[in-house]
Amino acid sequence: MGEGGSVRLHVTDEGSRDARTPLVLLCSLGSTVDMWAPQREEIGRDRRVITMDTRGHGGSPVPDGPYTVEELADDVLETLDGLDVGRAHFAGVSLGGATSQAIAVRAPERAASLTLVCTSARFANLPTYTDRAATVRSEGVEGIADGVVTRWFTDDVDADTVARMRAMIAATPAEGYASCCEAIVAWDSRDDLGRIAAPTLVISGAEDPATPPEHGRAIAEGIPGARFEVGRVGHHLASYQRPEIVTGLLVEHVKGVDAMEGSSSMKGRE
Repeated sequence: MGEGGSVRLHVTDEGSRDARTPLVLLCSLGSTVDMWAPQREEIGRDRRVITMDTRGHGGSPVPDGPYTVEELADDVLETLDGLDVGRAHFAGVSLGGATSQAIAVRAPERAASLTLVCTSARFANLPTYTDRAATVRSEGVEGIADGVVTRWFTDDVDADTVARMRAMIAATPAEGYASCCEAIVAWDSRDDLGRIAAPTLVISGAEDPATPPEHGRAIAEGIPGARFEVGRVGHHLASYQRPEIVTGLLVEHVKGVDAMEGSSSMKGRE
């Protein structure tokens, strides 16, 4: 445990160790670092990529809940401190996107940029998350896995992928899943969006049933200078279903921020 109750998260730390700012990938509810496999492989060819299991998921600790998104953000910063990483680009899907927003609000000096994928400043259908928390605490995550994976992917995803990702959901510790549901219920960044100074890209899926495009549009309208992209990128786990779209947008955004910062640094030396 870190200061203030934060925990050190399980990470994969891959890719180039050159001078460029690392990219941190944050996961959705019910997933592990494996959800970012397409991006880790491609982006890690020329940049350091740090992917984290949210508390209560994968290889990370499972403290008693409920949790808050702010606590999840502190976990990420605590873990980066342990890796001697001060500043990073952050990309997050759904709950990971909320965590990225919280980092940019709570520790703006740590966020070089944000890429927010299929996420929200205030999630919809909150009673369903409360119900899910109660269900998994009493019956385990297995009982809700079919419904979750249906929201993640459109029908054209191959059966092996669906089965593999369903197994990942079902393996999530019940307390971790339930406590993160409660974090989602409590999350509301709408009044804080204007405080986010990090260059931000927001990506929504036109067919996402969990965080439809109006959620992404609201984030982009609230963050000064944010860019909004919406398209046919699958359902909720767009980064996995359509990496050829999401990875391209993510890489373009991060490289653009690096170039702007590099230009500013050169001007400062003139």
